[in-house]
Amino acid sequence: MRIRTTPPAASSPTGTDRFIVAALGVGALACVLMLLPYRSFDLDRFLVPKELLLHMTVLLTGAVVLWRDRRVSELQLDAVAWLWIAYLALTLLSVAFAQNGWLAWRASTLTISAAVAFVVGRSLQRAGLSGAVARVLAAVVTAGAITALLQAYGVKMEWAAMSRAPGGTFGNRNFMAHLTAAGIPLLLYCIATARGWIASVLWSAALLICTGALVLSRTRASWLALMAWGAVAFVLLVRGPSIFDVPGAKLRASVALTALIAGVVGALLIPNRLEWKSDNPYLESVTGVVNYKEGSGAGRLRQYQNSARMALAHPLGVGAGNWPVLYSTFAPEGDPSISETTGMTANPWPSSDWIATLSERGVLGLAAWGALVALLLLTAWRVRYASARTATERLAAIAGASVLVIASIEGAFDAVLLLPVNALVVMSVAGAMIPVGAVAGPWRGRIAIGAGMRTVGTVLVVLLMGSAVVQSAWRIDAMRVYNAGAFEAAVARDPGNFRIRVRAAEMYIARGDCKRARPHAAAAKGLFPSSPAAGRAVAACRVWERSR
Repeated sequence: MRIRTTPPAASSPTGTDRFIVAALGVGALACVLMLLPYRSFDLDRFLVPKELLLHMTVLLTGAVVLWRDRRVSELQLDAVAWLWIAYLALTLLSVAFAQNGWLAWRASTLTISAAVAFVVGRSLQRAGLSGAVARVLAAVVTAGAITALLQAYGVKMEWAAMSRAPGGTFGNRNFMAHLTAAGIPLLLYCIATARGWIASVLWSAALLICTGALVLSRTRASWLALMAWGAVAFVLLVRGPSIFDVPGAKLRASVALTALIAGVVGALLIPNRLEWKSDNPYLESVTGVVNYKEGSGAGRLRQYQNSARMALAHPLGVGAGNWPVLYSTFAPEGDPSISETTGMTANPWPSSDWIATLSERGVLGLAAWGALVALLLLTAWRVRYASARTATERLAAIAGASVLVIASIEGAFDAVLLLPVNALVVMSVAGAMIPVGAVAGPWRGRIAIGAGMRTVGTVLVVLLMGSAVVQSAWRIDAMRVYNAGAFEAAVARDPGNFRIRVRAAEMYIARGDCKRARPHAAAAKGLFPSSPAAGRAVAACRVWERSR
């Protein structure tokens, strides 16, 4: 397999291209900051609005990209495109095997939006706006870290989740740290390519902020990913053709290093409002970063083993988003992934993107995703040592690949690209900064398309993403009316919501109205067959009917 490392012809950016960058940045920022006040939906009140904004952002930017290119008569597909097509096809195939179709479609639309974000990034790369994408999304990452620091240092955030501080507007410190860690290479790229010293210093201040937030998060997956990435990135930076073509490169590197050190020291020494149970929380996190003999590390290993058994039993996957539906049937008693209160999984995904892909989309799905990531990294590596590329292009390739590497390593230990904000930022960066590599042989192909077919394709994508926007909006409205006590209205807006279904069934059972409780109990049982709560609701209706 041969990868072309000569740069493709790039067009000059137009006003439309700059609009796409602005829309991407505004959408990503809104995605980071948006949350809802409905505490009875403590995880979804963070995730669902972010999913809505993810879908809205890719709907707008993707539609503009597709419509602008509607006159293209031939579509060239490289290896990356074919692997994306394979992964999306396997994702949609897994939906056919899903017990819970609502969860399957929700997870599938997130994957489709991530793919569209990648395509948008590729379009901006061809327009010569890779650097603009990096700067805009680096600012978005910094804004997310600022919300975490505000929470850590006592600024009251009315709707934030204090139990998982400092998560800021992410609702969970791990979610915040995953994105912040992946954004570190973007900040370093911005420092290195800043046009003046003022901009370089400002980006260094942003690096300090993100470093402090990462230390305060105590997220070991992010720390480990940064350490592994740092070792490889250092070798790539010092060996090979130069990647710096701006004056004062060494001084900029010194300023960036100072910002990193200041961020670590400031986080450790400045008093904060975080209530850790340990006397030495940060030292404890450092010493336990690779501890898999006890605690959460041991729990992850058990979870991975049980999820692998699930994949063996379902080679084509249990369906996108359906890991929590079936996991309890493969988990032995006392499994730490199962909540003692509900008898269901404590989280809606496993503690690993890779394990989620294996169990939900099957071995082939995992192979397609792994090949896609590997090919993107291989392309970036080849570009790094391509003499035909400029120093800035080589640096952009390293930065884009670094973001993907960090997210992928984090994804070995936590849910990362399964989350909407991370999917939007990481996939946009990968598309915009990892140069297109044309691959010879059977990987490369061209598909002739007419103007009518292109228009139909554009309309189909818009309808698909539009349906995802509408469904997310209905889920939000379902939370609102549920919070007001209108359970039936909430069910009508979000019929696949297990929590609403169970609560509605329990309410009617408490009133002695099993005629109305029965359909909700049956629906809940269909969504999560092994749920104790759903089972109790169904059983209560049966007992009530026998007693009449």
